[in-house]
Parts: sequence; structure tokens; C-alpha cells
Amino acid sequence: MTRELHPFMQTAIAGWEMPTSLHRWLIFNSVGAMGFLVQLAMLALLTAWLRWNIVPATALAVETAVIHNFFWHEHWTWSDRGVHGWKGGFRRFLRFNLSNGLLAIAGNLVFTVLFLDTLPVNYVAANVLAIAVCSILNYVVSDRFVFRSASMRSSIISAQTGGSPACHNGKEEL
Repeated sequence: MTRELHPFMQTAIAGWEMPTSLHRWLIFNSVGAMGFLVQLAMLALLTAWLRWNIVPATALAVETAVIHNFFWHEHWTWSDRGVHGWKGGFRRFLRFNLSNGLLAIAGNLVFTVLFLDTLPVNYVAANVLAIAVCSILNYVVSDRFVFRSASMRSSIISAQTGGSPACHNGKEEL
């Protein structure tokens, strides 16, 4: 005699899909992990091999990771929130760099130096801690500002102008 599953479990197993926000968060963290490796590799290259000072090395390492992450987020994390044309993509790239990039660079510089000065850690550990601190804010900024959905853009534009947004089929034209 076989035991039947509880109806809740049958429903969960039969049509289970990960919620969009959780799925997106997991993808975001996967991209972030890749960017983390890119950043640490660049930091090691610049400081250990090329003997750069930690401040400019950190800034360039972060910007390298920011560019890497943007392209992955554009094509994977928020691929459902596309933009029209290269101008829309370029504006999104600028928003990403100005928000996440600036937050990552400023946050990484401040926190890396702060952790180096206050904790008994080397520059790699200090940078790892700085990345962790900045990552949560970067997700929120990306989701709400950089890769915001067409409906979110419509609401913002309507509230600001009282008119209809220049948006078609969920693709940004702004």
C-alpha cells in the first residue's frame, strides 16, 4: 500500500516554480560571485604583480567587476526587462555605473581602507568584507532603479509628467 502525499505537497511538487524575486536574487548573487572573482583577480594583479597603491587598484578592480556584472545582469538577471536600441542600453549602462558603480567604488574604497585600519586583516580580507557590505544595497538599487520594470517606469513617468510614458512592449525608450 502506497501512502499518498498531502495535497499541499502534491501542488508544490507538480507546479513548483521559484518565485521571481527569489530566482532573481539567486541569479544576482551568482553574477556577484563571478564579479567578486573578477574583482579579486584584478586587485591581486594590480597590487601584487604591478605594485599599485591599494586605493587606485581597488577603484580599477571594482570598475572592472562593475562592467562585468552589468553585462551579465543585462542578459541574465534582468533579461526580462529589456530596453529598445543601443541608446536605451547605453543609458542603462550609465545608470548602472553611476549608481551601482559609484556605490561599489566609493563603498569598497571606504570600507576596504576602514577595515584595513580597524581590523587585523590583509587587503584581500578587507576587500571581501567591503564587497559583502555593498552587495545588498547594489541589489536594491539595481532592481528599483537601473533595471526597473516597464510598469515601474510607467508609474514614475506618469507621476512626474501626468502623461503617458514612452514605453512599448515592456521595453524602455527613455
